[in-house]
Amino acid sequence: MTVQKGKRMAISIQEHMAINVCPGPIRPIRQISAYFPRLSPTSSFSDSLSPNQPGFLPAGGGASGGGGLLSPLSPGATGGGGTLSVMSSMDTSVEIDSCDSDDNTSLGTLEFDLLYESATSSLHCTVLKAKGLKPMDFNGLADPYVKLHLLPGACKANKLKTKIVKNTLNPVWNETLTYCGITEEDMYRKTLRVSVCDEDKLTHNEFIGESRVALRRVKPNQPKHFNVCLEHPPPLASPTAMSTALRGISCYLREWETEQQRSLEERGRLLLCLQFLPPAQDTEGGEVPPEAKERAKGGLCVGVRRCAHLAAMDVNGFSDPYVKTYLKPDVKKKSKHKTAVIKKTLNPEFNEEFFYEITFNELATKTLEVTVWDYDLGKSNDFIGGVSLGCHSQGDALQHWIDCLKNKGKKVERWHTLTNDLPGFQE
Repeated sequence: MTVQKGKRMAISIQEHMAINVCPGPIRPIRQISAYFPRLSPTSSFSDSLSPNQPGFLPAGGGASGGGGLLSPLSPGATGGGGTLSVMSSMDTSVEIDSCDSDDNTSLGTLEFDLLYESATSSLHCTVLKAKGLKPMDFNGLADPYVKLHLLPGACKANKLKTKIVKNTLNPVWNETLTYCGITEEDMYRKTLRVSVCDEDKLTHNEFIGESRVALRRVKPNQPKHFNVCLEHPPPLASPTAMSTALRGISCYLREWETEQQRSLEERGRLLLCLQFLPPAQDTEGGEVPPEAKERAKGGLCVGVRRCAHLAAMDVNGFSDPYVKTYLKPDVKKKSKHKTAVIKKTLNPEFNEEFFYEITFNELATKTLEVTVWDYDLGKSNDFIGGVSLGCHSQGDALQHWIDCLKNKGKKVERWHTLTNDLPGFQE
């Protein structure tokens, strides 16, 4: 068959019949995709063409006969019945075990240590280093940093952040971030989310990966080391993927939980120090400092140390907090004390003390109310939360009050959860 230049190639019917002559039974026309089976990421192409594979029959071999080296995978071929299932299981195992080695990790790994100190109610997270992070910039590198959030309730109040390491995929931080006011109950029910992000000055910062650690895995006063693979954030549950019954139960439980916590919504934490000073004995000679003279008759010393994880009351996502204390019932309305205002923060440190001159017997009938406010210029201040301590209190507040009365002369510190349900407060 000759073809002249510039003319279209034409095949006669005789030539077409001669080309398609095939001994044996007539077979269906194969698709081109049948000659290129999907391979697992770990297997090479030369391995897939090995004659020992059951799905690829050597020339002239097999019960079906006439198959070449690139014979397509067919269920009817000898030994080829289980080939597709084997390859599918291989793909799945590769995805499951993709985080077993650094070579197969697409987002990278992160090392950090956790330590919970029960004496100070503080959680320390030491971010050590990351390895093999996913490139996020045009130069094939990234500017990574680490963010911490406590779940549930992630917000600016409980966000901590490391420094930024420029132009690297294997950053080293060796930086310790500390959460204050973490109770044992928080360690049981909360989860720490550790996120790695890439800083971008021109656009929004980009998310690289995260890891979540249930704090119940950390034992008090025992450091625990973590070397984890970064993962994509878990997908949000789709309402359409749930059945009608599950949606109904979920809505009912959500409404019930909201109703139960509406009056006791957590608005932050407050560290208080209580000390009952008994009447001082008269000392002979020497000058007495004015502060000691004021407290010579005995009374209650209230120390406002700090707040943590306060609710944001301003549009900038922060608050301008200050603390007020009352000793009630207050007939003469002279028990009000107020700290200084600390601007634009959700974790203020006050370290101020107030003294109430009162006898031990009178103190048993009193109630200490401590409220936290957000200062607003030109309008009424916003109430953030409060706590009430006295003989009629409950939980940690009652225990703190009892410990103060039992241990005369000793300072007793305790963290308290602020709620938005404190009756009788006044600005």
